[in-house]
Amino acid sequence: MGNYRMLARRCVETEMPVMVKIQELMRGAENLMSLAQGVVYWQPPKQALEKVKEIVWDPLTSRYGNDEGLPELRQALTEKLQQENNLTKSSIMVTAGANQAFVNLVLTLCDPGDSVVMFAPYYFNAYMSFQMTGITDIIVGPGDSKTLQPDADWLEKILSEKGDKPVPKLVTVVNPGNPSGVFVPKPLLQRISDLCKKADAWLVVDNTYEYFMYDGLEHFCLEDNHIVNIFSFSKAHGMMGWRVGYIAYPTEVDGLAEQLLKVQDNIPICASIIGQRLALYSLEVGPEWIRERVKDLVKNRELVREALSPLGDDAVKGGEGAIYLWAKLPDKYSDDFEVVRWLVNRHGVVVIPGSASGGRGHIRISFGGLTQADCEIAAQRLQKGLKELIEVGMVQ
Repeated sequence: MGNYRMLARRCVETEMPVMVKIQELMRGAENLMSLAQGVVYWQPPKQALEKVKEIVWDPLTSRYGNDEGLPELRQALTEKLQQENNLTKSSIMVTAGANQAFVNLVLTLCDPGDSVVMFAPYYFNAYMSFQMTGITDIIVGPGDSKTLQPDADWLEKILSEKGDKPVPKLVTVVNPGNPSGVFVPKPLLQRISDLCKKADAWLVVDNTYEYFMYDGLEHFCLEDNHIVNIFSFSKAHGMMGWRVGYIAYPTEVDGLAEQLLKVQDNIPICASIIGQRLALYSLEVGPEWIRERVKDLVKNRELVREALSPLGDDAVKGGEGAIYLWAKLPDKYSDDFEVVRWLVNRHGVVVIPGSASGGRGHIRISFGGLTQADCEIAAQRLQKGLKELIEVGMVQ
C-alpha cells in the first residue's frame, strides 16, 4: 500500500473537489437532470469555431507561445478592459482558466502561513487553492444575514486588529458571486478596497460572471495598485473545456509581472494556443452576443426560484448575477450532502451541497447549464423533491 505519510500534507489536508464527489454520485445513474455544475448551455460563437478549424494544421498551433499569452490576444483584451471595465493601468496574463489564474496569484502574493480572508458562502475552488499552497490561516468572514453581501464592518475589525498575528495578506471576493449569485454593489466593494489598501493587503476580485447581470444591475471593476482582477472566457463564451482566463494586474507594481511569469512558466508554460485563438476570435463578436444569451437565463432563474418555493421565501437568496441561487434547507437537514444524494437517487435531479462552500445545511443551484425546456423538467423534479422533503421526509 505504500507509506501514506510520504504524501504532501498540504494536499492530503485539502478538501476533495465537490464536483468530483458529485460526478461519483452521478456515475451509473440514468436520466439525471443537472442543476449542479457551473456551466452554460451554449457553445462558443460559430464564426469563432469555424476560424479555429482553419488553424489546426498551422505549425504554430502546436508550439509553445509567450508565457503571458499571445500578443494579439493580450492587445484585444487590453482594449476590452479599457472600453468595458474602465481598467486603464492594468497588464494582462492569459491563463488556463480563472482557477489557474487564482492559483498563480496565491503562489505569487502569499507565503505558507500567511492569513487570507474570504467570505461565506465562498467559492470552493478558491478555498482549495489556499489549502494546497500551504495557506493554513483561512479566515472566513460572514455575509449579511439578509443579502449575503460581505460584512465590511467585520473586515475592518479583522484588518485593524493589533496583536501577535500579522494582518491578513489577501482578501478575495467573487462578484457577482459563486456560489450565491449575490452582487456586491460599488460602494461596498469600494469600501472593501479602501480597507485593504489601508492595511497593505491585496484585494483579488474574480469577475468570471461580469456579463451575467439581471434586473438592470450593471457590473463594474475597481483599479488600484493593491487590486488584481480575474476574468474568464469559460461561461460568457461557452468555453468551459477550452480553459482560457486572464489576470489583469497593476502595471505599476514593481516586480509583480516577473514573479507571475515564474509561476506561469512552471504550471502551464502558456495557455493552450488553439484555446487562445478561439478566445481572440470570440472577442470579435462583441459583448452583445453574450448578453443576448444571458437574457434567456432570466426565465431559467425564475423556474428554479419557483422550484425552491417549498423551502419558503426567506430561504432563497442571491441570483442578482451569475448563474446561481442559494437556498437554506430546514434545520433538521444539516447534512446537505445526504439531501443531495437523496435528490439524485429518488428524484433524478442534481444540485451542490452548501457545505462545500462553508454553508452547511444549504444547497447551490445552477440555472445556466440547461436550455429552458430542460430547465423546466429539472425544476419540476426539484420542486417535487423539496415538497416531499418538507412534507414527508427523505422517503427511500
